[in-house]
Parts: sequence; C-alpha cells; structure tokens
Amino acid sequence: MCDRLLSVPSVAQILDVSRRSVYRYIALGELSVVDLRTGTERSRVRIPSGDVRELVRRRTSSSA
Repeated sequence: MCDRLLSVPSVAQILDVSRRSVYRYIALGELSVVDLRTGTERSRVRIPSGDVRELVRRRTSSSA
C-alpha cells in the first residue's frame, strides 16, 4: 500500500507554512514529489504523506 498523496496546499496547511516553503523543501530534496501531469499541461505534483511525517521527524528538536 502506498502513502496518501497530498497536494502542495495541503502540505503547507499541515506544516503551517507557505506554499513557497513547501516548494523550497522540494528543491532541497527534503520532500519528494510524484508528478501526475498528463500531456503538456502544468505539472500536478503530489507529496507522499510519509515524506511529510519524515520531514517533521527530522526537524523535531528534543531540546527546547
């Protein structure tokens, strides 16, 4: 079974960041994407929910 695929706006809402920040995480390789584009239309990227969980885990600090 594969992870649920989330849209960029959904990931931004989950992380409480801007869509631009989500694209930065993608560019930095911290989030992977699945491109669901068909033909020559605009890209339709989705992010596996497991990647979002892993990003949060990596960025969680035990010291406050």
